[in-house]
Amino acid sequence: MSAPKTFTIKETETEIKKLIKKSNPMIKKRLQALLIFKLNEVSGISKRLVSDEIGVNHNSVQTWRSLYIKGGIKMLMSHSNIGYKPSKINTEQEEALRKKLEDPFNGIVGFIELLDWFNTTFDTTINYKTFHGFVVRKFNAKIKVARKSHIKKDIQAVEAFKKTSNKSVEKSSPRKERISRKQISIVRMKVDLDCLPETEKD
Repeated sequence: MSAPKTFTIKETETEIKKLIKKSNPMIKKRLQALLIFKLNEVSGISKRLVSDEIGVNHNSVQTWRSLYIKGGIKMLMSHSNIGYKPSKINTEQEEALRKKLEDPFNGIVGFIELLDWFNTTFDTTINYKTFHGFVVRKFNAKIKVARKSHIKKDIQAVEAFKKTSNKSVEKSSPRKERISRKQISIVRMKVDLDCLPETEKD
């Protein structure tokens, strides 16, 4: 096994830490890698150990190390074509998406409708693959979402249905009452006939 590659880092540990605090997420990962290299500047440390420490691919660490060796801190912080990429969905959009998914009356039946709502609401053009991966990773959502309730099916609609049903029952009640009285009259006539003498029945 070959020994870890060593190289000279001009910036001090304190300077690198200050840069980390001021940098955006894309550059911050690079500076975190540089800080670990700085802490192990004498003995050296492998790119795989550095990648495990900050949670990125070891090839990214190798690219960042090469950038620093070639052009110093300036090239490391200005180069933005390769490596860690920040999420296209910001914190505000993520929170709105979470509330939408938790809403039982959202009317959303799948990722395509959810993506259409998102792009329309925030005026974005995020593609399906990126959006699907984000939602699954953040909210553990499934590809097929059962319809919880139609957006137009609200409490007022339910109450209106109950009132209509009650009116139908009330309208049918007199008919049932008339039938019952008729049946009673027939029974009474039969009883009266049974009480008559045999001659009068004829």
